[in-house]
Amino acid sequence: MVSFGFNTEIQFPIMNPNSIQTIDEVISALDQIVAESEQNNDPAGYFAALYRKVTIKVKEGIASGYFDDGVRMEQLDVVFALRYLDAYAANRRNEPVTESWQKTFDLSDNYWPIVLQHLLMGMNAHINLDLGIAAVEASDGKNLADLENDFNRINEVLSSLVHEVQGDLSAVWPALKFILKWTGKVDDYLVDFSMKLARDGAWKFANQLDAVPDSDKDLAIALRDQKVAAKTHVIMKPGLIAKLVLALIRITERGTIAEKIRKMCQERNKASL
Repeated sequence: MVSFGFNTEIQFPIMNPNSIQTIDEVISALDQIVAESEQNNDPAGYFAALYRKVTIKVKEGIASGYFDDGVRMEQLDVVFALRYLDAYAANRRNEPVTESWQKTFDLSDNYWPIVLQHLLMGMNAHINLDLGIAAVEASDGKNLADLENDFNRINEVLSSLVHEVQGDLSAVWPALKFILKWTGKVDDYLVDFSMKLARDGAWKFANQLDAVPDSDKDLAIALRDQKVAAKTHVIMKPGLIAKLVLALIRITERGTIAEKIRKMCQERNKASL
């Protein structure tokens, strides 16, 4: 993690994801990660702050009847979130995590990635790898196809991440919208990594994983993890023009990491389904 200038890092107790069973407990766990990240100036808090927004939207959707099966959707949301929370806690303990998450967590010590890149790295690992696994686990002993409608609905929520990202980044660096329109290339970069592609890939992977015998599931997940980790070059090496623009954005980003996280959190309760 990134520490303060005097090599002082505030230590928080490592959460126990095994105790999390409800969507409210997921939100509380995300609150802890956000608080820890703010205190320690850790960029890991960017994704946690954004993910908290999505989780609140899912909770609102369950309460309003947006999903076909609210009970099942909360189960899926919890199982899905635990993939991230387990990885975060394991990384805190210096234990192995999936390659996709390791590449994401490793960015905490890198100055150059902008907020957007931190968020896309987290979304890459969580949607392209974790979501399909969570769908299969939540459907254990049931027909996976019965989940498809609600799977698509939760992905509509996840797709809103792109809009959330742009809005949050504008709060951190208001000139970003102008640069996105001016270059075009960075906008293409976002479109190439659209949530629609991630959604479709996640459902396809879920069906493939569901068809694999239990004895081979770990291998199938490991192979998928390698493919997802390889996608990170799209995020971190988007081409010369985009790279130059991203470097300009990073140099001129305003505020500390903690201040950026707080700005992202300020809007957390405004959006709803």
